[in-house]
Amino acid sequence: MTNKAPITPDVITMPRKVDANILPNIIVLQRSTLANALAEIGIPTKQIKMRTAQIWQWIYVKGIKSFSDMTNLSKEFQNLLIQNFSITRPEIVTRQISKDGTRKYLLRVTGGHEVEAVYIPEKDRGTLCISSQIGCTLTCTFCHTGTQKLVRNLTPAEIVGQILIARDDLEEWDKAAGEKRNVSNIVLMGMGEPLYNTDNVRDAMLIAMDNEGIALSRRRITLSTSGVVPEIFRAGEEIGCMLAISFHATTDEVRDILVPINRKHKITELLEACRNYPKLSNSERITFEYVMLKNVNDSDADARRLVDLISGIPAKINLIPFNPWPGSGYERSDWKRIEAFGDIVNKAGYASPIRRPRGEDIMAACGQLKSETQRSKKSARQMAEDVKGQ
Repeated sequence: MTNKAPITPDVITMPRKVDANILPNIIVLQRSTLANALAEIGIPTKQIKMRTAQIWQWIYVKGIKSFSDMTNLSKEFQNLLIQNFSITRPEIVTRQISKDGTRKYLLRVTGGHEVEAVYIPEKDRGTLCISSQIGCTLTCTFCHTGTQKLVRNLTPAEIVGQILIARDDLEEWDKAAGEKRNVSNIVLMGMGEPLYNTDNVRDAMLIAMDNEGIALSRRRITLSTSGVVPEIFRAGEEIGCMLAISFHATTDEVRDILVPINRKHKITELLEACRNYPKLSNSERITFEYVMLKNVNDSDADARRLVDLISGIPAKINLIPFNPWPGSGYERSDWKRIEAFGDIVNKAGYASPIRRPRGEDIMAACGQLKSETQRSKKSARQMAEDVKGQ
């Protein structure tokens, strides 16, 4: 195993400069913040609670994109909202639908940057995988997204906006109570490291969990981290969702290469943070994600070490067949090897489902669609430079 990657530094992304001429995006506002904003534009105190609930209902239950379509608001109030706020969502650049039903969205956000989200339908649920950053500062050597430089953190509105876009596409608005939902689960497993954007992820998920809005249970939201140890406990306290760890190795030597943040926060430190996660219980287990790499981390000895390492932690292990990409330098473990690994883990008392590849025909592996776009842009620039040089 020769892949090398620089140690990942602690990253603080600078806030974007906000154009004073651009109206505030109402999607970014928590319920209490929205109430304060309405007070500032002159809404009488006695009306604020009602007006806040009305706006919230239109945006998060009915999926309305324009203040002028909020038909139970007076024209005067609609115009006041139009003058002071915007409803700004990401835009779909491309949408691909796999033969297995997986949908992949390439979305354009403020500044013309692009992120991706993936919807995965299953018999008993529909999972939307969303991004938290544009690009990624982590340099995990098996991950295609890790080859893309970090541009900036996504705002709460851009994170929530991915959910709204998917619900648009799946025609899921204004469903009756108890009616089956297409988007029943959210996983923060798209582009970026959520715990390098904790504040914005928290604010977005609080909107997603609001009982009078999108109304997803915290137990139907999973945040995946590569191991930003100082933020793990805080995420449990302030968000309270399910936790997944991108683990992928059973020794520091191997994990230092696969997941370079391990050089800063070793396996022992990471697992201690897991044991102290606020919501941890037998009914709320931590998921350990483990990508299966041929002759790298897939031996019987690795399986036994994994079981020993997580001993005492209520957990399940998701075994993920590696999805190769050009230049990765890794191969997917043979299927029999994956099954043998899973048998050892399962016999030790841990659920070890093998994640079946989804959307392979549309290159739905994390980061691939964005990478294709970047390569296309690079090719166009190179062609222009070649023409100039002739």
